[in-house]
Amino acid sequence: MEKVTIEEILALETKVWEALVAGDPQADGAMLTEDFLGVYTSGFSDKAGHMEQLEGGAVMADYRLSAAQLVEIGADHVLLAYRAEYLATGKTDWEAMYISSIWRKTADGWSNSFSQDTPAA
Repeated sequence: MEKVTIEEILALETKVWEALVAGDPQADGAMLTEDFLGVYTSGFSDKAGHMEQLEGGAVMADYRLSAAQLVEIGADHVLLAYRAEYLATGKTDWEAMYISSIWRKTADGWSNSFSQDTPAA
């Protein structure tokens, strides 16, 4: 596998967050694999479900990502783990969670195949 940097993967993860702020389901879906799996406090989500949350517009007003770590987990796969502080649309209090996402290298570039959110204590 060609060596990928944490900055490259974090820039891709940021595109997902920007889609959540913009309320853009197409930009969101463009970053996800067809077999995407999300694991959230609300349950499991596939690619369609991740995109559907944006049908009514933005779900995030603002966000900050920090403490990012990148781990190679196999040929053409990396795991990005980081802390996200976010302000959900319509809310006044910031919340925080830790996120792990797996990115897969394909002929078309890197795509997000898995994401799991863990609320920060």
